[in-house]
Amino acid sequence: MAGPPPCPPSHPGKAAAAADPDAQEPSTVHHFPPILLQPSSQRRHNHSKSAKLLRSFRSAFRALPIIATPPGCHIPTAALSRASSSARRDGHGTRTTGTLFGHRKARITLAFQDNPRSVPLLLLQLAVPTARFMQDMGSSSLVRVALECEKKLDAGGKSCVLDEPLWAAYVNGRNVGYAARRDPTELDLGVMQLLHAVSMGAGVLPGDMTDPVDGELTYMRAYFDRVTGSKDSETFYMLNPDGNDGQELSIFFVRI
Repeated sequence: MAGPPPCPPSHPGKAAAAADPDAQEPSTVHHFPPILLQPSSQRRHNHSKSAKLLRSFRSAFRALPIIATPPGCHIPTAALSRASSSARRDGHGTRTTGTLFGHRKARITLAFQDNPRSVPLLLLQLAVPTARFMQDMGSSSLVRVALECEKKLDAGGKSCVLDEPLWAAYVNGRNVGYAARRDPTELDLGVMQLLHAVSMGAGVLPGDMTDPVDGELTYMRAYFDRVTGSKDSETFYMLNPDGNDGQELSIFFVRI
């Protein structure tokens, strides 16, 4: 006499995984709010009197002695200082929002926006772990990131330095590999949307964005003064809230 038919498994997915030991677990799914970021205006210069007065006030904090650059960085630190000082005198500056973010063990990403509610106008990934970069920010009162690329003879000299796809990267004179420009991913836009109401601050994003391998997703956001020296040089200076004499981050883009 035949016995009763076998009962179907209560969890088909788990049964299939047990039958196939090579089956992979699904990747982590992040649930972002709807993306409502505004298009970037791609603005480059602002010549208002208020901006000039603000830059003059902040220049006092940038007149500190410059840390000597160890061998490796091709651009002398004094040359960077002269170029940025000249650009500030010309008044070619504007305020942007900058965000550094990434999983602790993964590479850090730097995003610049016209304002906290806009799509990034520049998204850059550095070949340095997020935790290491944040450690440098916490242990030094002045962090300088120099990004270098070579001029191309066939480019005609018309492109902006920020349009370059790849740079050699140095942090306080230490070679950290390369920095690459890339298009925003769903994760990048989700982070920008989550932080759309934050103008300045630092912290850890919600737990469901933690990666099981790379760890928590941390961020630091602040206003930056964007100074254009020429088509071959631009600099972003992090602005400290309330003129506080704390940490400062400067990022130099130079085409040599």
